[in-house]
Amino acid sequence: MLTWLAQYSHHFGPLNLFRYITFRTGGATATALFFVFFFGPRIIAALRIKQGKGQPIRDDGPKSHLLTKKGTPTMGGLMILSGLIVSTLLWANLASRYVWIVLLVMVGFGLIGFYDDYLKVTKQSHGGLSGRTRLVLEAIIAVIACYAMMRVGTSDTTGLALPAIKGYVADLGLLFLLFGPFVIIGASNAVNLTDGLDGLAIVPVMIAAGTFGIIAYLAGNAIFSAYLGINFVPGAGELAVVCGALIGAGLGFLWFNAPPAQIFMGDTGSLALGGLLGTIAVAIKHEIVLAIVGGLFVVEALSVIVQVISFRLTGRRIFRMAPIHHHFEQLGWSEAQVVVRFWIIAFVLALVGLSTLKLR
Repeated sequence: MLTWLAQYSHHFGPLNLFRYITFRTGGATATALFFVFFFGPRIIAALRIKQGKGQPIRDDGPKSHLLTKKGTPTMGGLMILSGLIVSTLLWANLASRYVWIVLLVMVGFGLIGFYDDYLKVTKQSHGGLSGRTRLVLEAIIAVIACYAMMRVGTSDTTGLALPAIKGYVADLGLLFLLFGPFVIIGASNAVNLTDGLDGLAIVPVMIAAGTFGIIAYLAGNAIFSAYLGINFVPGAGELAVVCGALIGAGLGFLWFNAPPAQIFMGDTGSLALGGLLGTIAVAIKHEIVLAIVGGLFVVEALSVIVQVISFRLTGRRIFRMAPIHHHFEQLGWSEAQVVVRFWIIAFVLALVGLSTLKLR
């Protein structure tokens, strides 16, 4: 929205800064951060009153959680999403349709997560929205988003780019309407499964957002994308502003989510943020890089899949508890050790993901 100020730069030179994505990304980060800082305590207080007993804690989980986390309110994703939306609308160039597509997915998935959280809190059980219903709703939103990308994108929109092969794009055709939603839904639910300890999910999400903010900026610039041999996606540079807003809102949320957490992200936040990252990856044609940068989320999801398959086929569990962060807790790692070590892994994977830009 503030990009219109650049039109008056001939009257006041510094207004020309609003033309630059880098400047507006920094502004979006700061705005989202201060928004969550300012409104966060009010949101927490309101949710604490509305929810009473807070988010139900798994009886079969680590026993320490029953003591330290009981009564903590959930739906903290409302803090993140509100800060992110306000900041994005303020600082992004709203002429970019990719910004609206990403916001559509984020809000849609956030509403699904909100309803799921609402059912869990009101029923005081883990049986929220059924898995099948949730996946169907997510699929509808993701397919609409991918179809919209096909309408506004270039001829490469339906392609799959390989990080190690310069200039090669495998055209998926209509299969893109299956592959794209698979990436978006997979990213959303992988982040959701990772959100199990204080601060565990939000920091890797911010690390991934920072990584994809850089890639989106490069992919949206014809000169940089040509030099690096990556797909040029006109208008995608504005997604860097969205990523900046996510980092700012995430930092503000982490202030309240740091152990012992005053509030949990809940499905409201985890589904929405995972969907946002997946949509950005699809938009800038870096789906495979998302699997690298978000490798921590992939491992968390795979640990659940492996555990379920193993138990159903053999009656035995591979891990002491899934998702895998609980496995390490059962091995004797403290919550802080698990969280910080997983943060380190996420940071290393982000560096590996960025290095693929020079593999071509």
